[in-house]
Amino acid sequence: MASTSGLTIRPLLLGQIQYSWNNTKGDPNLTGQIKFGGWRHLGPFSDLQLASNGVSLAAPASSGTPLMLAGDVGGWAVFEQQIYRVPKSDDRGIGVFARISGAPADRNLIDLYADAGLEFIGLSDKRPDDKFGIAAGYAHVSKRAQALDVDYRVLFGPTWPVRSFEGLLTAVYQYQLRDGWTLQPNFQYIIHPGGGATDPAGPIPGRALKNATVFGLRTTLKF
Repeated sequence: MASTSGLTIRPLLLGQIQYSWNNTKGDPNLTGQIKFGGWRHLGPFSDLQLASNGVSLAAPASSGTPLMLAGDVGGWAVFEQQIYRVPKSDDRGIGVFARISGAPADRNLIDLYADAGLEFIGLSDKRPDDKFGIAAGYAHVSKRAQALDVDYRVLFGPTWPVRSFEGLLTAVYQYQLRDGWTLQPNFQYIIHPGGGATDPAGPIPGRALKNATVFGLRTTLKF
């Protein structure tokens, strides 16, 4: 533990192991890999439902400050597999991926996250460096955060929304204009932004949020 100007710095520990197959250059078989990892943070974290005096943060008798919990921990797994390779190439082809991660519900707003998708790389001989990807993601709002929403519902009535999950559908295309310069438009459709409602303690508490559509454009220039 270190301290700088009165600020205590707590360590964050991360570790990962992975196993790959058919990943040497020129290997005719389809490449893939799997990863497992975890992290541990030694700092204090706020309970998402309970106040320091043991009652709900939504209760009139609440102290107004969260109960502090010692440390946090989480883990993840990643799977990637090429399912088609363009003849006489290493990276061009079609690949799939899936990822999942988890963390304790009492101190993490998202206690479970998962996504999966497809990536298409250089399928056209005329555009060997272009990439296209589609994916879907799911983020589960923790049971402790949902319990706080239920507490607010008891106080403010049945119309108070309870956060549940946030979903994402996305598509992106990376177009190479020339060597070192790419243009990347993307589309995102977000289901239940913020889990379906805003944070009860935020600037617009308990506001139910509608699904959102987002378009973006990114360019990268390397020289």
